[in-house]
Amino acid sequence: MVQNTESLKNIQTSYNEAKKLYAQHGIDVDKVLEQLAAIKISLHCWQGDDVKGFLNKEKELSGGIAVTGSYPGRARNPEELRRDLEQALALIPGRHKVNLHAIYADTEETVDLDALEPKHFERWVHWAKEQGLGLDFNPTCFSHEKANDGFTLSHSDPEIRNFWIAHCKASRRISESFGQALGQPCVTNFWVPDGYKDTPIDRLSPRVRLQQSLDEIFSEEIDERYNIDAVESKLFGIGSESYVVGSHEFYMGYALSRGKAVCFDAGHFHPTETISNKLSSWLLFGDQLLLHVSRPVRWDSDHVVTMDDELLEIARELVRGQFLERTHIGLDFFDGSINHIAAWVIGTRNTIKALLRAMLEPIELLKQIELDGDYTTRLVLVEELKSYPFGAIWDYYCATNGVPVRESWLSDVKQYEVDVLSKR
Repeated sequence: MVQNTESLKNIQTSYNEAKKLYAQHGIDVDKVLEQLAAIKISLHCWQGDDVKGFLNKEKELSGGIAVTGSYPGRARNPEELRRDLEQALALIPGRHKVNLHAIYADTEETVDLDALEPKHFERWVHWAKEQGLGLDFNPTCFSHEKANDGFTLSHSDPEIRNFWIAHCKASRRISESFGQALGQPCVTNFWVPDGYKDTPIDRLSPRVRLQQSLDEIFSEEIDERYNIDAVESKLFGIGSESYVVGSHEFYMGYALSRGKAVCFDAGHFHPTETISNKLSSWLLFGDQLLLHVSRPVRWDSDHVVTMDDELLEIARELVRGQFLERTHIGLDFFDGSINHIAAWVIGTRNTIKALLRAMLEPIELLKQIELDGDYTTRLVLVEELKSYPFGAIWDYYCATNGVPVRESWLSDVKQYEVDVLSKR
């Protein structure tokens, strides 16, 4: 939706007035927007089709993954998914990335996960080049007959374990090809659902096998300019309520000892536990961080990201600690109860807005006030800044990036639903 001249004039006026208020605290808003434009959010492809993928379309979801809702119009093939992503990205300011799972290979060839090659994703790479996007990647260690008993890389059967090792090795090669073709690193995230429903006798042996499997996967030399490895933990899952092999402690130790990034998923911890407080601890010792931004209403329920307190705290921690250059931000939710494209737009715009709000704080001033022990002033400024006109800055950022301002983007989605989604 194109803004009319009068609307653009009002947006500019509001922006100019807001700039003056922030400038009183030494904040250069123009510079903030330059920094914001450099941040890439990785949109997860699986929101567009309810995690069906294209290699095994009829396979039921496993690994404790479930999508609720049956909103019509989900993508049925790679062409529809890319078209839907284009529609979503046209409503989001900035240049971003798309995060693929291995099951989203675009090929007519019948191929199993362990035999995937870069050629099976050539259409994705060609599309990403055309759109000016980066790509990230994930091995798919679920929804497969060799994952039916809940174990993959830590499986006690070496034949099954070797299948998943081969798949993960293939995934790293695919990721490296993405990075080479697109001129920017591809983040490859390793998550496996391995665990027991009830209390195990032997907690150690599966973790030994997982460690050995990961060491074998990472033994193959991959150019770090094009591929960044990350490992992702989980507290528990459906079917692994009592014991998860790849726990938070396991992957913290593994990543630190092997020089890998850790992925913190906002929904993968105890319902009363937040990840914002973990970021500075990890980045004090680890080099890079991957975030999966989600909204756990009741633990890992993967709701569409809203600008709630935890999202704001995550953004503030990244900005206050100057961690953005070492952090890769991706989304991870799959809500089948609302328009699939609107879900992407809501979640991504909220994530960017939260980062903007964090950048519009006088951080050095607040740090000095805190160091001086003036906690009264600290609280006053933090609270008063909450009502500062960051919305005027956001509106200007959207308008100058050629995307709809405020909720006006919804009319584009509604029209797309009439023209495209309703006919699927």
